Amino acid sequence: MKFDLVEIAPPVFDVDVTLAYATADNLTGRPVYRKAECFLHRDAADKLQAAIDLGRSLGLRLRIFDALRPVEAQWKLWTFNPDPEFLADPRRGSPHSRGVAVDLTLLDGGRELDMGTGFDAFTPLSHHGRTDVSTEAQRNRLLLMGLMTTAGWDFYRNEWWHYQLFDARRYALVSDADLPRPMM
Repeated sequence: MKFDLVEIAPPVFDVDVTLAYATADNLTGRPVYRKAECFLHRDAADKLQAAIDLGRSLGLRLRIFDALRPVEAQWKLWTFNPDPEFLADPRRGSPHSRGVAVDLTLLDGGRELDMGTGFDAFTPLSHHGRTDVSTEAQRNRLLLMGLMTTAGWDFYRNEWWHYQLFDARRYALVSDADLPRPMM
């Protein structure tokens, strides 16, 4: 099966790619990906470009923590922490494993905006609409949501950092062997 994948990297995409799962700075405490490669399905890449353009108009950039996540990586995360509130059961398939989800935050002059929690903070404080995080974090979350939803993305209510295409299930699951350059 041919997958219509696009590499997400500068200079084509003006983003900061900081893939958490290619480092030990993630919920597992060790790298999940052997190689830091950032891909999205072309449909998602087009919507990401729209979000980049909207952010640029405000003097902001996007930092990507995760994009396409091979099925094998989803299994590693699920095995480590099988929590359906924050991780998709790999038997059903994650939008990340279809190349149509992205985890990200906003940068202002290279500095991450305060979102009230870190990426992958699997706590109720990470949910959208929380009023028990600082007013600044609430504004920043709403700003990110505004940029992403205006660009055509759907949000996941439990994670301020996660956005996906509305029709994610219509896209095929992607294994490491399907990638232009393997990640695992």
